Amino acid sequence: MLKVGLTGGIACGKTYVTNLLRELGCEVTDADQIARAVVEPGQPAYHDIVQEFGPENLQANGMIDRAKLSAIIFSDAARRAKMNAIVHPRVHEAQSRWIAEVAQRNPAAIVVVDAALMIESGGYKRFDKLIVVYCTPEIQLERLIARNQLSQEEAVKRIAAQMPSAEKLTYADYAIDTSGGFESTRQQVIALHTELQKQAERQQGSD
Repeated sequence: MLKVGLTGGIACGKTYVTNLLRELGCEVTDADQIARAVVEPGQPAYHDIVQEFGPENLQANGMIDRAKLSAIIFSDAARRAKMNAIVHPRVHEAQSRWIAEVAQRNPAAIVVVDAALMIESGGYKRFDKLIVVYCTPEIQLERLIARNQLSQEEAVKRIAAQMPSAEKLTYADYAIDTSGGFESTRQQVIALHTELQKQAERQQGSD
């Protein structure tokens, strides 16, 4: 099994790339979806978040109000670090369970885990290869404003809260530049998938 981490800045096109890799036959999971699951009522992270951030950050139905919490953690690095310390270990545990399940049913799989903060959390070290998805800063800002309906100031703040793409790229085994749009990105992903298949075959041959 080839374990691949995939990361990139907010609004840089990670979802499109992971969807393509899934279409091409990779086993893919999204850390953000896992993060949503581990903070649901009844889960240990839920209790810790309510204790740390207060019940005023809950919706009427008891679910965590992600919009309220996002506003807090994107404007306060110390609070963001506390949130990450609560959520990241639970996400890593869930990812490890998923990878083990895939390994059992498909030992030759290429598994791809998509996580925005994979480098910042140190999670990238658990993978054989790391893909970084990026685009130009100007396009990233435009996409984030349009996608999340944010003001320019809010969008700049969210981008600044993450490691810059240029720094992420220093960790990358492979890079996908989404600046040129869908078709350019698709061609890069197809070429990347071919390379990942070769890596997986080499790995199997050495096992």
